[in-house]
Amino acid sequence: MSRPVRIGPRAAVALVLVTLIGIAAFGWPLLADRQSGLAHSQDAPWLFAALLPLLVAVVVATVADNGMDAKAVAMLGVLAAVGAALRPLGAGTAGLEPMFFLMVLSARVLGPGFGFVLGSVTMFASALLTGGVGPWMPFQMLAMGWFALGAGLLPGAMGVPPARAKPRAWGRIRGRAELLMLAAYGFAGAFAYGTIMNLQGWVILQGMDQGVSFHAGEPVAANLVRFLAYCLATSVGWDLGRAVLTAVLTLTLGATLLKALRRATRKAAFDAPVAFGPGTGTGRAPVLERGTKGDGG
Repeated sequence: MSRPVRIGPRAAVALVLVTLIGIAAFGWPLLADRQSGLAHSQDAPWLFAALLPLLVAVVVATVADNGMDAKAVAMLGVLAAVGAALRPLGAGTAGLEPMFFLMVLSARVLGPGFGFVLGSVTMFASALLTGGVGPWMPFQMLAMGWFALGAGLLPGAMGVPPARAKPRAWGRIRGRAELLMLAAYGFAGAFAYGTIMNLQGWVILQGMDQGVSFHAGEPVAANLVRFLAYCLATSVGWDLGRAVLTAVLTLTLGATLLKALRRATRKAAFDAPVAFGPGTGTGRAPVLERGTKGDGG
């Protein structure tokens, strides 16, 4: 299967870098000492928010440098626009956000590199569309990038068959089994996204009950217990709505959308080499010949 964006060595290093910085950005309060300025500074979230867009931009540029041509950019733009348009449809009602299922299916077909870029760009575009721009936006971009990246890394997307195996059957998961796997990932991933974003907001909220509020410098275990209580009290219903909708849409519309995405990817032939035919140098227009790599999808 063609993959518009492949994760090369430089992209892998950049992804690891932005992931490590992202983990630090989300989890710094749990490790900050009580006496440190970081633990008490309200500027800390803004500092990390200022750094994260730069790191995400590095990742996007590096991933794109690995072969993202005009057709891949066009597909990225279309899917990001659709995802951004889907988000406002239910974001204000019980966490019903249909964009999550689109991220899962797109990353499944187009690969983890494309998925990370698509998740980040879609969240950025939707923030501009809904006016949700603030210090939380880079965290949303990174969390959605992780969510889509994980969908692209699920097993059975493609495989290299042994010599005697059927190329289209070995190492691939298709049909009902694939939809169930994607629905399960979408359900769990939607909860994980909400939990990660809760961690970003929980540490800067003031005036909450002492049983669920963040206590700077307290043992990690004690703060994690408070964080769990905070999630159960404030967002479990919202995250459940998002998770259920993602799973239901994947099971009901997934087969049709996967088929359409795979057909579009085959027709685009992202990884087909371009060569000049015999017409070159004869005064006639050059003839472009595409390779014959099978997609197996």
